[in-house]
Amino acid sequence: MRVAGIGFRRAARLASLRDALSRAGTADALATRSDKAQSPAIRDLARETGLPLIAVEVAGIATPSQSPRIRALCGTGSLAEAAALAALAPGARIVTARVTSQDGMATAAIAEGEPP
Repeated sequence: MRVAGIGFRRAARLASLRDALSRAGTADALATRSDKAQSPAIRDLARETGLPLIAVEVAGIATPSQSPRIRALCGTGSLAEAAALAALAPGARIVTARVTSQDGMATAAIAEGEPP
């Protein structure tokens, strides 16, 4: 199973999330941090793509990419990578490292592994 972790700024629109996802690749589900899962933009992306949206906790999850800003805000190096990993069973791995939308408002990463 492939899960696309999605991170985004509060002001991000659907187009930003769509762009980040298209840069990352294909997935079987979307995942984001629990408090962001109610955002209209991510819910619209899930509806548009027909992919299930998984709300996860990301703090403490080790990620290949490191953003000092995200580390301070979320307790992990990359919200997108951590969300993708958290949605899968232990042993999942990142197959597409964090990519950023053209406008810099959203990120996406793909993890592959077994469903929990």
